[in-house]
Amino acid sequence: MRVAILAGGRGTRLLEETRSRPKCLVEIGGHPILWHIMRLYDSYGHRDFVIALGHWGDSVKRQVAEWCALWGDVTVRTGTGQISRRGPSGPDWTVQLIETGLDTPTGGRIKRLRPALGDQTFMLTYSDVLSDVNLADLADYHRSHGKLATLTAVPPLPRFGHLQLDGDRVTRFVEKPRRGQNWISGGFFVLEPGVCDYIEGDGTSWEREPLECLARDGELMAFRHKGFWQCMDTPHDREVLEELWESGKAPWKGWE
Repeated sequence: MRVAILAGGRGTRLLEETRSRPKCLVEIGGHPILWHIMRLYDSYGHRDFVIALGHWGDSVKRQVAEWCALWGDVTVRTGTGQISRRGPSGPDWTVQLIETGLDTPTGGRIKRLRPALGDQTFMLTYSDVLSDVNLADLADYHRSHGKLATLTAVPPLPRFGHLQLDGDRVTRFVEKPRRGQNWISGGFFVLEPGVCDYIEGDGTSWEREPLECLARDGELMAFRHKGFWQCMDTPHDREVLEELWESGKAPWKGWE
């Protein structure tokens, strides 16, 4: 199944990291988060990627090209410019890198990817979210209900510690409160090509009218995931992911 990745945003809340590179190339454990996401899909057999570019799009193209050039041992003939590689190679991916405009909203980016996605069911995700969601179960669930769209629903992450009060007296400080019973969209979509008919044009945000209209028409289903899910919106979020990777227990790492 082809995988579309939205990688064109500015990443303004990670400004210290994104002054000179796109958010999708911010590193976790020495690898861009985009690499982690693609390795996650690869671990489930999905190796055909379509990436929507925007800000710093050339940097993403160079990064993908360098992955191909630098895996294994490299020999360079400086006189001729000939480069040869030997030893272990990297993942066997097909990656289409599509320019979708600097300030195009997410829905417009998906619409611009339509020719590259073809007429088959495809997966869609963002370039700043990691999870241990079972992508095989997600795809099976999508096939089972026959609707146009499936999103992965996750409990929202607690952002701040909670205070328990007795009047004005603080009785307890809960630094990491439990996640509640509410649900938010965690990305990791499985979609039919017909969802593009719900996207009016370049100025459309995927998270607004298209998803709302799909829900209204009974064409949007939720795959509930209570396991690990973490976005990378802030420097703190990146630190959380970095610590998990360095611990050797990164929940999203389903490959060796």
